[in-house]
Amino acid sequence: MTNSMRVPVRGWMRGATVIASAAGLAGTLAACGGGSDDGGSGGDLSGTVKVDGSSTVAPLSTVASELFTEKYGRVQIPVGTSGTGGGFEKFCRGETDISGASRPIKDEEKQACASGGVKYEEFAVANDALTVVVHKDNTWAKCLTVKQLKKIWAPGSKVNNWNQVDPQFPNEPLKLFGAGTDSGTFDYFTEVINGEEGSSRTDYQPSEDDNVTVQGVSGSKGGMGYFGYSYFEENADKLKAVEIDGGDGCVAPSLQTAQDGTYKPLSRPLFIYPSAKALQRSEVEAFVEYFVDKHAEIAQQAKFIPLNPAQEAELKKDLEALKSQAGE
Repeated sequence: MTNSMRVPVRGWMRGATVIASAAGLAGTLAACGGGSDDGGSGGDLSGTVKVDGSSTVAPLSTVASELFTEKYGRVQIPVGTSGTGGGFEKFCRGETDISGASRPIKDEEKQACASGGVKYEEFAVANDALTVVVHKDNTWAKCLTVKQLKKIWAPGSKVNNWNQVDPQFPNEPLKLFGAGTDSGTFDYFTEVINGEEGSSRTDYQPSEDDNVTVQGVSGSKGGMGYFGYSYFEENADKLKAVEIDGGDGCVAPSLQTAQDGTYKPLSRPLFIYPSAKALQRSEVEAFVEYFVDKHAEIAQQAKFIPLNPAQEAELKKDLEALKSQAGE
């Protein structure tokens, strides 16, 4: 499929299971005979759609669930954040209906799903610009090259002061925060920066909760971390985004640079993986169709980067392919 890139839900907290906030209110209204704006058909749809996976993708799924349950108030959509890898483990065991991922599914995960009899399609639903962040008072690291980032993050790196990155940088201890090893963000960052997925120094503070990185970097003048663009947007009052020189000069992360590919190599697509078997249930089918139909609105409300036209066309094809599998 075509791979290409995201924006945040204000106040979004990762690391916890979220039930669409509208679901409770809509469910109450539905019990009282309301809660639907479609002539009553919304009241005929009920059940639970289980979503888990990437904490980066979770705001997208949460916005989708909130919008969906405004119309179908009897459907519950819990959104878990077990990380991309943790989400695939549950998904391939048949425990969830949809898995969110900030990287494509790995071969071993495909095999696990095949062993579990789980068929699926890969849907790119939005785009992201993985963002390197530093402390607000960091006045020296306006732009970093990929080579400098590798010098910092490579396995066995002993760089622990900013003046080791560049002699013109100040004598300031470097404190590192980043994604946990079960995160698709970790996989993507290590592959494009260090040249091999999972290849990274280990003496940093890892977390699946991006808020931990925000607190760590904002609490240390020499701090550095990385996560999705949307989460930076949520915390732009606490942090600075570093421009990246991928070989053609310094480029800041933004909606435009992520979508047009000039912010490299840290632009990326974000995915959901719906189960073909789950699609046989009317509530799952309706939710997946809604997600695809409203993907641009969902991305914008969640502060992600919408799909480009080629990706949008591919997404519609993927939905038809999934329906075909579900009908087998």
